[in-house]
Amino acid sequence: MSYVESPVMFSCGSESLLGILTKSEPTNNLGVLIAVGGPQYRVGSHRQFVLLARSLAAAGFSVFRFDYRGMGDSTGDLRQFDDVSDDVAAAIDAFQAACPEVERIVLWGLCDAASASLIYWDVTQDKRVAGMVLLNPWVRSEASLAKTHIKHYYRQRLLQAEFWKKLLTFRLGLGQSLKGLVGAWLRARTNEAQGASSSSSGIFQRKMIRGLQAFTGYTLLILSGDDYTAKEFLEYCQADAEAMKALSGARLERVNLVEADHTFSAPEQQQAVESATLSWLRKLMAR
Repeated sequence: MSYVESPVMFSCGSESLLGILTKSEPTNNLGVLIAVGGPQYRVGSHRQFVLLARSLAAAGFSVFRFDYRGMGDSTGDLRQFDDVSDDVAAAIDAFQAACPEVERIVLWGLCDAASASLIYWDVTQDKRVAGMVLLNPWVRSEASLAKTHIKHYYRQRLLQAEFWKKLLTFRLGLGQSLKGLVGAWLRARTNEAQGASSSSSGIFQRKMIRGLQAFTGYTLLILSGDDYTAKEFLEYCQADAEAMKALSGARLERVNLVEADHTFSAPEQQQAVESATLSWLRKLMAR
């Protein structure tokens, strides 16, 4: 199946944003909007978003990727990921105006773009959104990072032969290691205590979980095995009954890519993401 790529200029408030439409010919009525995560623009790390858009378009799914205000070729001030819902809404409008065949939208986001997608749903309840593909969602707080380091870094270190070899030959900075472990434990405990006494803590995380619970469409969750962000997300959900309930819903499908890093930097990891996304989109088309 062939596709064409074209730039699309659109507005969000008084600012001018740039998107790239990769239009499949012919196209399905289900289109994919790629939301950018982190300090990235529409190309993505390792050209991931370009390659993904072309791969999906070659299979019949038109794709729109764009720069938020203040990033790439879009004007305006840079915003944080929990303040881009207006940008996402404007991008969906532009996508459908440029490609009227697309009636239903799938939001696709990696890291804090996955978080932004859930927050977008929580804020707007946009009925055009039929699905979300969430990759390594970002829930980071000082407490979650400290707990993850304790569980996954320090515990793993104790199981490594090299750690004990260095310890027994006095080549390990034991004091510094213990200082790091104790510091992480104290940060986790302190922030847990603060979280328990402060209703304002974890605001964006609560919006994410609320969005995941309330979403009436279908969700594909892709998690990397070699990624602290993915581990933090699971740790956060496992400590929250409502989050665990959301993860176990019948409308959510989960794919674990054990060897993958945070950005799926290896070609085979990118291809695994493309395959998982495409397979899930085809199932969504049939629903």
